[in-house]
Amino acid sequence: MASIFETVPGAPADIIFALTAAYKADTDPKKVNLGVGAYRTEEGKPWVLPVVKKADHIMVDDEDLDHEYLPILGLEGFRKASAKLILGADSKAIAEGRVGAAQCISGTGAVFTGAQFLSRHYPIKGAACYISNPTWANHRAIFEGVGIPVHEYPYWNPETKGLDLTGMLATMESAPEGSIFLIHPCAHNPTGVDPTPDQWKQIADVMERKAHFTFFDTAYQGFASGSLDKDAYSIRYFVERGFEMFIAQSFSKNFGLYSERAGNLTVVARTPEIKNHIESQIAKAQRAVISNPPAYGSRLVSLVLNDEKLYKEWEENLATMANRIIDMRKALFEELTKLGTPGTWNHIVDQIGMFSFTGLKKSQVQVLKEKYHVYLTDNGRISMAGLNTKNVKYFAAAVDDVVRNVV
Repeated sequence: MASIFETVPGAPADIIFALTAAYKADTDPKKVNLGVGAYRTEEGKPWVLPVVKKADHIMVDDEDLDHEYLPILGLEGFRKASAKLILGADSKAIAEGRVGAAQCISGTGAVFTGAQFLSRHYPIKGAACYISNPTWANHRAIFEGVGIPVHEYPYWNPETKGLDLTGMLATMESAPEGSIFLIHPCAHNPTGVDPTPDQWKQIADVMERKAHFTFFDTAYQGFASGSLDKDAYSIRYFVERGFEMFIAQSFSKNFGLYSERAGNLTVVARTPEIKNHIESQIAKAQRAVISNPPAYGSRLVSLVLNDEKLYKEWEENLATMANRIIDMRKALFEELTKLGTPGTWNHIVDQIGMFSFTGLKKSQVQVLKEKYHVYLTDNGRISMAGLNTKNVKYFAAAVDDVVRNVV
């Protein structure tokens, strides 16, 4: 009998996971993986944070822990600590009872949860979501998947290899009033380019004037600069200015909990009553999709965030990761400078966070893969965590070759 699904087309493989598979299948000893968005040590290995190991042991020895269901909105200690982490301990919005939260399946689930809510309850029917160009691929997929039209706003300026503030602001000005704007607050993926405080003010001015809705997606708080407060600057500034907003939070990078999918959607509303209504609708939707979130990752994060000593150790672990990536940026820039590689490369050190948008062309990336066994995405994005003192010279020499000889 013929299958009723015979007409279903095959979907293309996920770019990042396909890239990782190609890297693993490569037998060349000099191969380098600069595609995966996960922290790696100087030895090129995953790192379980010491504070995570410590929290693991505490949880194992806690005889009061069980495997009962969490509430639909998740672990209360985790939710409150997550909101406090991103908004600050002295947040006026928290003190006024206007901040809600829902534990989600990492940052991806938090963006989806917020998008799903907006698709059903955003008062401006037909409002589009604007995402940065370039952006994380899932942003478009998530919003289109819940029926919200998606447009792009300019972000990367290929000439300056920096922020296209003029194009970004122009799009915000021309977008219909009350549009939804998805914004990276720090360590923009994939470019690593962030607005300055003065530029954030200009962005907020337009967003306020046009009554746009702000949806922040933060996956790198504390991981980008090494400072939790510095990386939360833009969000706290918008809250101080009185914006209502959604904030998707991921603890994959800053806790190294990639597979545990610990995430949170923080809601900043105008009043406590509105916050309660939003939470109730999110709970209703979440019940239908996942019923309730998993406990392990949220318990671990909650334990660290709510314990003064563990929190301090976590900050030290964050600084270790952030500083190693900063050191690799400097090392790569210095190697390219020594080689006299054509072009300007200061953007390598000007950018921040895990990723760097190199400006390499697709044709050059292809040669890097085939000739040098260096794996990165076709748009020239590299994960700085994949570099170390053993391969940075090799990578710089490979870049030098393709820049000089590949059009």
